[in-house]
Amino acid sequence: MAQVALPAFLSDYYQNAFNLKQHLQEFLHLDSETLEQKLAAGTQQLAELGHRDFDWETATTFYRDKVGEIYLFELGAWHLDCLKNLESTLFLIVDHAQGLVLDFGGGIGTHTICAALCPQVEQVIYCDINPLNRDFVRHRAEQLGLSQKIAFCSEMPPEKTFDTIISFDVLEHLPDPCEQLLSFHQALTPEGKTILNWYFFKGFNQEFPFHLDDPKVMEAFFKTIQSKFVEIFHPYYTTARCYRKWV
Repeated sequence: MAQVALPAFLSDYYQNAFNLKQHLQEFLHLDSETLEQKLAAGTQQLAELGHRDFDWETATTFYRDKVGEIYLFELGAWHLDCLKNLESTLFLIVDHAQGLVLDFGGGIGTHTICAALCPQVEQVIYCDINPLNRDFVRHRAEQLGLSQKIAFCSEMPPEKTFDTIISFDVLEHLPDPCEQLLSFHQALTPEGKTILNWYFFKGFNQEFPFHLDDPKVMEAFFKTIQSKFVEIFHPYYTTARCYRKWV
């Protein structure tokens, strides 16, 4: 596959993930050695927390109140280790995001920042139930000079429509991903697009105890997405997919 060059306005990403390590150090008041240790331990610590405390009946509380800084380190390590796959996801955002964008379950803000840097995007609404995540991404936006282009919320804004909805590594964390798909469908403008991925798998060694893998729910999910959306082909090697609404 031919190498695709990142556009100039994203050129900083591939070198340092939008200054991710620097932002983590500043926000959490850590030295570089301590940060590296916490990044290395984050995935295992989150898995242990999930095995101990996660329950689908209290999933919202788990992600909002219990994961704390561990989730920043787990997500940070993944984004730093998987640059090539993430680069392809950024290409998708650059190609299709426009107008008013919702980043649902925005995590550490990589995709929000990418969308906010796109000249065809007017504003990004970053949505995440975790207050620490919101504060961290707000810090990142300030450091990158994007505060005027990114707004923040804890829940998907009701009665609002979006030209683009992006949601990465979120649907498998929800007890009813079909309901979320229908919410996306309702919130998209007629010509709008959504870019999604999912991972309905608990891992070969149960390292993702907080992921949904119920076969009946998964079947309903795929039936829902096929009945409400049309997939748009893209040439990038990534698990993310782009859709428009059935018209």
